[in-house]
Amino acid sequence: MSGVNKVILVGHLGKDPEIRYLEGNVSVASFPLATSETFNKDGRRVEQTEWHNIVLWRGLADVAVKYLSKGKLVYIEGKLRTRSYEDKEGIRRYTTEIVAESFNLLGRRSDFEPQSPQQSATSGASTSSEPKEQAVDFTENDDDSDGLPF
Repeated sequence: MSGVNKVILVGHLGKDPEIRYLEGNVSVASFPLATSETFNKDGRRVEQTEWHNIVLWRGLADVAVKYLSKGKLVYIEGKLRTRSYEDKEGIRRYTTEIVAESFNLLGRRSDFEPQSPQQSATSGASTSSEPKEQAVDFTENDDDSDGLPF
């Protein structure tokens, strides 16, 4: 039986996704994601935040850059990958990342609709009907099964 490498995270983006293009115009986007949990320690409520490095490839990267931004709440499914690289001083370093296979935007529909300058100026005004909460699903569907360019 083969192993299972599955990660599911729900958290907030720490900054806007950054996109870069590799050989062959392959797009890759990355951003930090914060997940938090609270627990009681010595009768006090303590919040612990973990930061995760998220990487998205190809079409999923392009969609992420279009729809995700700092502070947005997102559900991500993917797998753990550890890779090594040499830093500027020639020292071998290791990093563990979550290679996303899909993501869902969480929150109200209005959180993801583009706003005109006039709408953003009046966004504090209440409306007669509140938008319903919605999840938008984005799933990688390239032929590459592991999401890596090689």
